[in-house]
Amino acid sequence: MYFKNKKILIIGGTGTIGQMLVNRLMSEQPEVIRVFSRDEHKQYEMQQKWMSNKNIRFLIGDVRDYERLKRAMQDIHYVFHVAAMKHVPACEYNPFEAVQTNVIGTQNVIQAAMECGVERVLFTSSDKAIAPTNTYGASKLMAERLISAAQYYGGGSKTIFSAVRFGNVLGSRGSVIPLFQEQILHHREITITEKDMSRFMMTSRQAVDLTLEALKYAKGGEVFVLKMPVIRLMDLVDCVIEEMAKRLNINVHDIRIKEMGLRPGEKRFEELMTEDEAFDAQELPNMYIIPNAFVRGNTDRYVGASKITSNHYNSKYSKPINKERVRELLKETISFETQFNYYQNVIY
Repeated sequence: MYFKNKKILIIGGTGTIGQMLVNRLMSEQPEVIRVFSRDEHKQYEMQQKWMSNKNIRFLIGDVRDYERLKRAMQDIHYVFHVAAMKHVPACEYNPFEAVQTNVIGTQNVIQAAMECGVERVLFTSSDKAIAPTNTYGASKLMAERLISAAQYYGGGSKTIFSAVRFGNVLGSRGSVIPLFQEQILHHREITITEKDMSRFMMTSRQAVDLTLEALKYAKGGEVFVLKMPVIRLMDLVDCVIEEMAKRLNINVHDIRIKEMGLRPGEKRFEELMTEDEAFDAQELPNMYIIPNAFVRGNTDRYVGASKITSNHYNSKYSKPINKERVRELLKETISFETQFNYYQNVIY
């Protein structure tokens, strides 16, 4: 087992992906997992869940605090950096806060990792980093560049840095589905931005699989991208409405759909990579690999990989999956029963 007897730090470990990483990594018998985040309440909840496990440590801290990060990384082998400001409107209205967390925070992680002799660092990015139109995407793009550059300015450092790009993660904290459910319960209405919108979607399990595989595959400075399905926003909306209508025992036509228009900085469609990146990208059956820009043209680095052949990396031109498959993904990821009962108790 790759992680057996290893010391692991998960920065942002109380978020959806962080918690799932803990769940998966614990099965591989690491020596210790340190969960680092500024969310005191989520840490308390996780402590209750894992209180019988003596090899999980909980550290309150912020990626903005370099000294705290450095203390957390003492004797650590692998770092998963999944902390971020990630809500587009929040970043748009508080741009320098996003810069301090997503950009300066990432640089703090890089410096602390090199200082402490960490073996591998895996950074989680976003498809919104491609041709960014908002602060969140721009901050993630800058963080990606820092990760790639760190591989070559590190001097004698042996640390391997790499990144993964996520699409929208179904069921993650702050995702649109819980919002839709709450709106239906409160108002029998869903608000959407634009009906023609489409997005690359992945389940939280797929996100964790990609993260762990990327850490093992990494040579240094590259970006890994899961081959994700495209989902039309209206197909997702229809599936949520159908499921909630059954729970509420009402007609689906009693639930209104209100179109609000794009928010500042929001895109109608998303991309997984730029055309220039696709020119040098390689692919495996389940993911793309974008080599570090400093080693362009090197095509022999990844066992089993071949030059990219498809052009399905823009949600506008990729065929979306059908509604039945959307429904299957939702059921795989989200317990409608649990969330329905939760919101019903909150409201009533």
